[in-house]
Amino acid sequence: MSKFELKLPQMGESVAEATLTNWLKEVGDTIEMDEAIFEIATDKVDSEVPSEVDGVLLEKRFNVDDVIKVGEVVAVIQIEGEVDHVADDSSDEEMVEEPAEVPARELEAQMAGVKESVSAPAPDFSSSERFYSPLVKNIAKEENVSMDELEAIVGTGKKGRVTKNDIMAYLENRSNGNETKVEAAPQQEVKTEKASTPIAPKETVADKPKESKVQVGAGDEVIPLTRMGKLIAHHMIESVSTSAHVQSFVEVDVTNVVNWRNKVKNAFQQREGEKLTFTPIFMEAVAMALKKYPLMNISLDGDKVIKKKNINLGMAAALPDGNLIVPVIKNADQLNLVGMAKTVNDLASRARNNQLKPDEVKDGTYTVTNVGSFGSVFGTPIINQPQVGILALGAIRKMPSVIETDQGEYIGIRSKMYLSHSYDHRVVNGALGGMFVKAVADYLEAWDINREI
Repeated sequence: MSKFELKLPQMGESVAEATLTNWLKEVGDTIEMDEAIFEIATDKVDSEVPSEVDGVLLEKRFNVDDVIKVGEVVAVIQIEGEVDHVADDSSDEEMVEEPAEVPARELEAQMAGVKESVSAPAPDFSSSERFYSPLVKNIAKEENVSMDELEAIVGTGKKGRVTKNDIMAYLENRSNGNETKVEAAPQQEVKTEKASTPIAPKETVADKPKESKVQVGAGDEVIPLTRMGKLIAHHMIESVSTSAHVQSFVEVDVTNVVNWRNKVKNAFQQREGEKLTFTPIFMEAVAMALKKYPLMNISLDGDKVIKKKNINLGMAAALPDGNLIVPVIKNADQLNLVGMAKTVNDLASRARNNQLKPDEVKDGTYTVTNVGSFGSVFGTPIINQPQVGILALGAIRKMPSVIETDQGEYIGIRSKMYLSHSYDHRVVNGALGGMFVKAVADYLEAWDINREI
């Protein structure tokens, strides 16, 4: 008999850790190769981790809501006999075991620092009947959160555990409380007061909004935010507070696009086995506009502008549970319309079924959201950080319009829509923001009704 150590796999270049959200197997359960054992969540996507071998689950190294580093052993599986790839894994483990001791020692030192910084000794901390992950302890140490403050935080994790989001929300409220307290304090009364007793005011300020902001009446239903919902809320607030949002709106005549799609969609589906929606057409137009105006394909890092080499289009997709996810079409400018349609359909389908991989929701350089699918004429979307622009596609409607010809002007029925462009005014001025969305419109209006696909 031998043992196999299942480690948290690498989930993308920029993903260094994940939160364990659910165990799908219990100790003693029989496991087959490629069968999912546990679920993890990063800040972008949920995913299942499968077993690499057949065997029996012998040990769980982490609990639900624990934060796990990439490469750490999460589970130990008992297997029969010797397996080639298990032996390889053991040799790999020997190679990485020695360097892995360094972060382990650092983690122990950080935990010791946390214990020294809180007001109660270590034995009292462990007897608090609350589990704090190393990440939460480190944040508490860095932000000088006392033992009493940590104990007072309401945890949203399993069995009331304090998660990273909980302590970050507490710190944000505490910071806001400091500012409010300084501004609102009566000067005549606090001039001679000490500034060394901040804990009580912080707790009071942080707790009051939760208790008094919204009154829950009889018959009201309280629905806790999902983990993804909390992340989206935090991401949106962070974006609004980071970027100076400005919008430009353009009306587009898409009659040629509508007529062309109606003409080719049946033949396209028969030939490719895929539906041809409007989304890949719009994505192609946006990719072409980004090639024309590359300074829309950037990110701002402090006082430096990072001009992106690749055009990776984020495609906002609504999920059945009401949440939102943004899969990314990599190198969108290099796809023809057939490739774009297949990529769009594949990502949208797997997004709805929660089957996206971590790599497929990262590294976007510009985002497109289709608010028209819900009947909205236009919208003012929030920028997906660290990007500097997002385009909202409005509903396509038949409208009476003035049509100019060589013989004069007349009124006709045309298919029209609005493009709403939100951009970061810190680095994108009105001219660039307006010219970019106009380039998208011009591309759509000049659509060749006889185009081959």
